[in-house]
Amino acid sequence: MPQPRKYANRADQQAAYRQRQTREREALLASKGLPLLPAIANIPGHARWNAMLLYAQTLLNDAADEMQEYHDDRSEQWQESEKAEELLAKLELLQGVADQLQEI
Repeated sequence: MPQPRKYANRADQQAAYRQRQTREREALLASKGLPLLPAIANIPGHARWNAMLLYAQTLLNDAADEMQEYHDDRSEQWQESEKAEELLAKLELLQGVADQLQEI
């Protein structure tokens, strides 16, 4: 026995799909602490962009802090190793990117 149709036609099915996608996008932005997208697509979302840049900068700074703590917690022998030099090079690049992001 066939199941009853959930939607009357394909247009209703597509409309429901678009609504689900919109809700998921809004939930994703909310989970990241970002404001919703502007209602009209051609209006700039300066507040949203600024929030995204601040979030990215915060993540970069947190990663740099964790990397520095990791380096500082290791032994002197490890700190003089090649792996430590690689970590410090990455850390320096990361801090440079965070500084550039702050200038935007």
